[in-house]
Order: sequence, then C-alpha cells, then structure tokens
Amino acid sequence: MRSRPALLTGALVLTLLAGSACSDDPAPGPRPAQSATSAPAPSGPPAGPVAGNPFGAHWDWSRYEQFVPYLEKLSGSATYHELSWCDIEKTQGSPDFSAVDQIAEHSRQLGITLHLKIRTGVCWATGGTARFTRGQANKTESAMPVDLAAYQGFVRDLVKRYAPYGVREYAIENEVNAPQYWAGSPADYKRLVTAAAEAIRSADPQAKVVDSGISSVAYGMGVADRLLRAGQPDPAVAAYQAYFQRRIGTRGRLIPAVADPAGLRTALGNEPNSRNLAFLAVTEELLDERLVDVRQLHFYEHFSAVPALLDYLRAQTPAGVPVQAWEVGQFWKDGDGDAAARGDEMVKVVSQLVAGGIGEVLWLPLAYNPNNRAGAEVRYGLLDPDGTQRQAGAMMAALATAARDSTVEPVTGKGLTGVAFRRGEQTTLVVWSTSGDTVSLPAVPGLTSGAVGTEPAARSGAVPIGASPVLLRTTGDPAALLAPVR
Repeated sequence: MRSRPALLTGALVLTLLAGSACSDDPAPGPRPAQSATSAPAPSGPPAGPVAGNPFGAHWDWSRYEQFVPYLEKLSGSATYHELSWCDIEKTQGSPDFSAVDQIAEHSRQLGITLHLKIRTGVCWATGGTARFTRGQANKTESAMPVDLAAYQGFVRDLVKRYAPYGVREYAIENEVNAPQYWAGSPADYKRLVTAAAEAIRSADPQAKVVDSGISSVAYGMGVADRLLRAGQPDPAVAAYQAYFQRRIGTRGRLIPAVADPAGLRTALGNEPNSRNLAFLAVTEELLDERLVDVRQLHFYEHFSAVPALLDYLRAQTPAGVPVQAWEVGQFWKDGDGDAAARGDEMVKVVSQLVAGGIGEVLWLPLAYNPNNRAGAEVRYGLLDPDGTQRQAGAMMAALATAARDSTVEPVTGKGLTGVAFRRGEQTTLVVWSTSGDTVSLPAVPGLTSGAVGTEPAARSGAVPIGASPVLLRTTGDPAALLAPVR
C-alpha cells in the first residue's frame, strides 16, 4: 500500500512552484538560425523564471512570434519541448542542436522554464524501420537504442548543454503506452529509463528525471481498474462513465460504452487497454524505485473526472514525489460548447488540479492549429490560430496573475468547489457551485468579484455563486467570506 503523496487534502497549503505539456500532432520546431553543428553551448548563469506560476502552456514554436504577447502573461510558468536523438543526430557523430538552442533561448527570454522530453526515434541509433509516421514533422515511434552506452553519451551531452539555460527536468519518451510512440515492451522502457536516469544525474546532480507521461486515456483505465480491484465495481463503472463521457466510441473498441462491471472488465481486458495498464504499472514501479523523480500527468477529459483522478494519484504515487501535469486540455470531438462554456470548463479543470496539489498545469494546445490532421478543433486552444486571445485565454491569464508567488488552498464544502491563492494580505478565490443551487456569499469589507478573466468590481451586497466560476478578491478573512448568507 503506497503512502499518500504530496497532493493537497483538506485545507493543507502548498507553496506554488514554477509551472509545465505533447500533442498527437506535434508542430515542427523553429528553423535553425544557423546550420552548423558547431553552434556553441550557452554560458553564464541561467535567467530563471521571473516568478512562480503553475499555469503554463505548450505551443507551436513555428508560430512563436504571434504568441509572444500572450506568453508574457504566463511568465514564471514552464513549458516543454520534445526532441529525438534521431532528429538531432541524423548522421552518426554529427549532432545539430541549433533548433533546440533557439527554443531554450526564447524560453529564457520569456521567463518561462523549459523542460525537455527526450525520445530516441527510429534511425541508425535504434536499427529497424519505423512503423508509424505522423504530424507535420513526420515523427515516428521510438525504439530501444542499439548501444545503450552511446545513448547515455547523447543524454549526458544534452543535459550538460542545457543546464546553463536553467533546464532541470528531463522526461524519458512520451506516452509509451501507445505503440505509435514506443515500439518496445514495458521491460524495455524500464531499461531505457534506468540508463537515462544514470546519465542525467551524472551530468547534472540538480536535474530531475520525469516519466514519459502516460496518456489521458490510460489514466482513466487506471482509475477504473483500481476501483474494480478494490472491490468497488459500481463506483468503478461510474468513474469510467464520467471519465470517458466524451470519448465513448471515438476509438472503436478501445473505449467502448460500459453499463456494468462485466462490461468494464471486458473493456479493461482488451489488447490496447491491457497495454495501457501494463505501462501504467511499470511507470509506477519506476516511481516506487525512485528511478524517476517526478510523475507526469496527461489529462484531456471532462472536469467532473478530476476528483477520481486525484484520488488515484494520491493512492498510487509514493510520498514526496511531485506530480506535474505537462499536458492538460479539452478533448471534445465535434464539441458544440460556446466560448463561455469552453472557458468555464477550462477553469474548473485547471483549478481543481492545482487545488489538488498538482504543481504545474500546462494547457495544450495554446492555440488552435487549423492544419492539424483531424481537420477540426478536437482539442481546444486558448488562442485563435493567429494568436488572438480567446475568452479561455483571458481566463487562464487571470489565473496566472492570481497564482503568481502565492500559496494555494482548496476550497470545498457548503456547495462550493474551487481554489484560493494567498499572497501577503490578499486572497484570490476562484469558486463555483457544485450543488445545483446558487450559493450566496457575504459582501465582506474590501471584497471585489467578477467573472474569471474580467476585472473584479467592488460589491455592496451578497455575491451569488452559480455553476460558472467567479473570481473573488479580499484582504479580509476568507473563512468569513465563505460563510454563506442565511
């Protein structure tokens, strides 16, 4: 039985750290400023984030200049960039880091911490032929290196190169539960992480090793499987139905409709989901054995699934191991929600995650890419394709402003759910009603309130809280504020 991790429960307060995202259709990196492999590694002290902010994003670097005005609002957060050995060293012995150098420098200029996701790809370094090719960058799955010592050498060089940029977290591969991302077995992945972790720690003792980030779908299977194994079949079915309410039928037999425990067992036992659970299990072995320092979460589902997911993470993560959500988004095939509803959902997801102890929450994608392979906006962006801020973008920026350099506390009870950010004498709360009724809060002295993403205004009377999140700011006692008016 694992002890509970450092996820928030009750009124426990967590000091916020700097915040961090992978898509099915990753965008290409920027064109190198120079083609030479001799581009020098950076020198001098890293310019770290300007402040702590858990709310970040992941974006298409080829459209970076369009996004800069918005990204400046997320300063103090984090992002990640995915690279592969096969792309950087297309010819053995001739690595070209120039594109990654450019990304690292731009991230530093923005005051956004960069994490790196290290993949192998398929090429001379791994042998064999790729089975999957996807995205604008023609990315392939990864495979085990032919020579683990050579792989470790590449990883050491990479870590030494980017430590001066302030890069301290390195994820090993991406969503290894998916065959299009990883060609090997769970045991192969464990061998790869063991080798990578040794290389990373030897190159930079301050660096942290991060798991691949098991997919959002696989986490949902894990939530249901855990409840089923614990002898809670009906809660397991309910959790499955809530988690996958927008996924049923989108991937054929992978996510079938489930009406009872027998149907759930059948769904969990099919080949794709057996693989999902096997890779989830090996990821947790790596956490238990402390080969991995940080657990990486991916989540694209409805906000109502967050509580069960947090329960799973508390039960299945060793004490003291931080959890970071590098990929958070809104999967909704043929979604019909308007801008306000989309924004409200985003706020509810990210607020619950941060209130639950997730230290970094990165939205993916930052901006909708109309040229994606789905041909539609299956995952919702905070910005329009040209970088224009959407309502959801304004809401995320407001959360970042409230959270920067603050401590966080969950808000629960009396029909309300949300999060409170404390900075000095000021507390900012983002709350909504989950009871189905409107909850009235008293107008304490100095209280301002408004919709998330708008400037809060002074209140002279009670504040009604309904299903849409409301932002409250006070210099008074939040406990008095949260006492409903009778």
